[in-house]
Amino acid sequence: MTIKPLADRVVVKLVETEETTKSGIILAASAQEKPQIAEVVAVGPGGTVDGKEVEMYVKVGDRVITSKYSGTEVKLDKEEYTIVRQSDILAIVE
Repeated sequence: MTIKPLADRVVVKLVETEETTKSGIILAASAQEKPQIAEVVAVGPGGTVDGKEVEMYVKVGDRVITSKYSGTEVKLDKEEYTIVRQSDILAIVE
């Protein structure tokens, strides 16, 4: 099964974070921050959104930084994804 986003939506998969600190301390899952770096899995077509023309700047495979608590989390085939608006993507990581 695949997810095909509509309009200016982007499907991202969060990049796993380190579970230990640089000094070797193991962090409990509840103590870890939500990761902000994600990989783009699917991109909507853009077009007219709320009366404004939207051009899509990200593409599948890009690593991006998203707003900390943005988007809608979904689980599909035991994988977790987040669907965000392109405007919730702050930067592309190169």
